[in-house]
Amino acid sequence: MSNILIINGTQPYEFAPGRLNASFAQRAQEAMAAKGNEVRLTTISDGYDVEAEVASHVWADVIIMQFPVNWMGTPWVFKKYMDDVYTAGMDGRLCAGDGRTTEAPKANYGMGGTLKGTKYMLSVTFNAPKEAFNDPSEPFFQGGSVDDLLRPAHLNAKFFAMEQLPTFAAFDVMKNPEIEADFKRFDAHLNSVFPEVAYVPA
Repeated sequence: MSNILIINGTQPYEFAPGRLNASFAQRAQEAMAAKGNEVRLTTISDGYDVEAEVASHVWADVIIMQFPVNWMGTPWVFKKYMDDVYTAGMDGRLCAGDGRTTEAPKANYGMGGTLKGTKYMLSVTFNAPKEAFNDPSEPFFQGGSVDDLLRPAHLNAKFFAMEQLPTFAAFDVMKNPEIEADFKRFDAHLNSVFPEVAYVPA
């Protein structure tokens, strides 16, 4: 049994109230609980306690970050959460400084994390179609992958020494949604990444 922290980093808007990301977060919660894990779910837009969130990061064996990609990154409420929680955890709970020492002040920046052994998974939703990625002929991302775009989120996790699990992405969710197919892919992804017990949704 593992301790699983799920963070729903959605910022609700009138045109996008966040139901899809909430559904993915709930689906992950149910799947992880069905596998016998202890699960905590934080929905950032509902409010959060900074100290409790730092403690949950220390407690967790796996952290699942669920969010829509807004303007090529995390929604502003998720960025504020990171600013609040991650900064509070720099007292040694999430990292011991930035990894540098007085003996070597120019080396090993970003390697002071204290969450070694903690794994994390990004699960994201896009307005962009899948075909926009991994294709050098597409002019915007120019062959870049989802994980290339999400590199800042990956580096934040690496700063705390967390280990990356495969990313899940749902594409074109506003103009050409395939929600049921995305849910099935998500269930399969969770069963592949966390194979202890197969999850079959009710």
